[in-house]
Amino acid sequence: MQHFASDNYAPVHPEVMAAIVAANDGAAVSYGDDPVSARLQERTTEVFGEHARIFPVLNGTGANVISLMAAAPRWGGVIASDVAHIHTDENGAPERVGGLKILAVPSVAGRIGPESVDRFAGDIGDVHRAQPAVLSLTQVTELGTVYSVADLKLLADTAHAAGLRVHVDGSRLANAAATLDVGLREITTDVGVDILSFGAAKNGGMLGEAVVVLSDGAAGAAPSLSEAVPYLRKATMQLASKTRFVSAQLLALLGAPGTPTSGSGDGAPLWLRNAAHSNTMGARLRAGIEAAGLLDRPSGVRVTSPTEANVVFATLPRAAADRARTHARFYDWAPGETADRVEVRWMCAWDTTEADVDGFVQALAEAL
Repeated sequence: MQHFASDNYAPVHPEVMAAIVAANDGAAVSYGDDPVSARLQERTTEVFGEHARIFPVLNGTGANVISLMAAAPRWGGVIASDVAHIHTDENGAPERVGGLKILAVPSVAGRIGPESVDRFAGDIGDVHRAQPAVLSLTQVTELGTVYSVADLKLLADTAHAAGLRVHVDGSRLANAAATLDVGLREITTDVGVDILSFGAAKNGGMLGEAVVVLSDGAAGAAPSLSEAVPYLRKATMQLASKTRFVSAQLLALLGAPGTPTSGSGDGAPLWLRNAAHSNTMGARLRAGIEAAGLLDRPSGVRVTSPTEANVVFATLPRAAADRARTHARFYDWAPGETADRVEVRWMCAWDTTEADVDGFVQALAEAL
């Protein structure tokens, strides 16, 4: 059975698995005071900038909750899109665990603009309202779209001008960088992002993500982000005793200290090779659907969101979707235009092959 349900379905990349095995050599100091984690920190400054600090954690929800708790006071609010993962798919963890109010705003194709900050500016100083403290952006967005470098800079500047910090949920940050043909620093540190949830599991990792502190100077609050995160990581049960095995995965993706931070072909870091491949497969799937004429049928496929990374969103008849699921797994996303149609998500991963995509397009044609 093929999978187009999630890039979480993909196996661990062999280079990541090899890094885990290599880290499993004798004893090492626990809780991140090990040589592998030290090399990861060294590499983080090369990739994200000299002031960047990385803190491996166990999963993406944990990374988001820790980041937001570090960036906002207990009475704070987090501005995010109405489709943001922190708002719709984390079982209220930022609110239950972090005690922070999510201030959801309407999005267009998953993206929000500076007006999302402006609409809450009047609440600052109002004791009756959760105080806007953080602007949280998802890159790639939940609908598969990508914020441009210019848009990120404008959003960060707007948030900072209002006294807010900027958080990025980067579970698919690598895919965004591959789409924009830039390095990871160019869409984080250089545009003014203060704290980042950096994804690994969706891009070839086994288990673990990271909180990356990029700037401590945004809102001038005390303690600083890098001072707060270690305590929050422990208090939220996200500090692994054998941190070296999470660090090894992140280091395999980012590349060893001294190696290129970007590039192309076999010389590119693993994060970029994996993300570029999954993006290419997403584009191939979209192109294959178009070439097969599946968009031209009265009861065919209708693409519902721009294909800018490794995912295609579309609607099709429910009966056809069920038939196609005998060939490959994928998820229903939302109701379709009519009761007999459904919106679905088709996600490609680092291990998706051209044959997988072409076979799935053929299966869709037969299902329709």
